[in-house]
Amino acid sequence: MRRIDYDKEQYQDYARGRALSGPELRTWIAAFAAALPARRPLTGLDVGSGTGRFTPALARTFGPVTGVEPADRMREIAQARSPHPEVRYLAGSAEDLPVPSSSADYALLFLSWHHVQDKPRAVVELGRVIRPGGRLLLRANFSDHHPRPWWLEHFPRGFEVDAALFQPLHEVIEMFTSDGWRVAGFRTVTVPSHGTCGDMLERLRLRTLSFFAQLSPDELEEGFRRLERFVAADPGAPAPELSEPLLTLERP
Repeated sequence: MRRIDYDKEQYQDYARGRALSGPELRTWIAAFAAALPARRPLTGLDVGSGTGRFTPALARTFGPVTGVEPADRMREIAQARSPHPEVRYLAGSAEDLPVPSSSADYALLFLSWHHVQDKPRAVVELGRVIRPGGRLLLRANFSDHHPRPWWLEHFPRGFEVDAALFQPLHEVIEMFTSDGWRVAGFRTVTVPSHGTCGDMLERLRLRTLSFFAQLSPDELEEGFRRLERFVAADPGAPAPELSEPLLTLERP
């Protein structure tokens, strides 16, 4: 995987390219609520919070949240565009969380696990900051449990390249359980479509997915040419729903 420097790439377009519709956000918050304790408030961590697309909603629903993001420019955008009285954004990473031990009831990693450079260290660090009985919500893709978005098939080596970004599910589970975590649940969440195929094409053109950074210029050109041809046949067709994996782990 070519590592992405979000202080130099993607930060300008990330909020637009990865925006969540109201139905999408409500679907995910409901899925998180089903995996977390019923009591409120809960103290949370949004690890890899980016431009803050989830952080305020987590605070509104569950209680105070710390967004942890290593990229200065992504964090600046979050502070400017995604404020909330019970949200703070801090510099840090999954391997080096800037919060006290046993201070969080849960942590969310939403499509950020594949960016973590030292995963064994992150497993230990997450175990340090989450209280006993706390939960880790790991919304990650797995090479053997992949959503296969409809547009991916139009890019050369599309599925092969995208799946290679992610670990298999059993490998991730083994990393956590070997440090004492237990699996509290695994499910797929059916997420409503985000507008039309034409809308999705416009968002994809912003190239705010890690997948695009792994392709050659020729592969990118060919893929977008194929995708544009496909969408042109019916740009107003609703974008298909996706069923996306959510792994929940508990700290004993």
